[in-house]
Amino acid sequence: MLPLYFPENKLEYIPAAVTCLLFIFGAVFTWRMFIKVSKREQQQFEQMEQNLKEMDNTVSDTPASK
Repeated sequence: MLPLYFPENKLEYIPAAVTCLLFIFGAVFTWRMFIKVSKREQQQFEQMEQNLKEMDNTVSDTPASK
């Protein structure tokens, strides 16, 4: 087992804390980006679905199809 190292000089923790915070902020940013893109794709899908339903209604309303 590796020995644990706790530095006497607490300033050595600063680079590790900064790196950890950068990764946390990056993860939160990526997570929020996925949510925004997902909502945008859902809206596009719902719009496309509505357009298809409207097209289907106009096709079924034509006299040639009756």
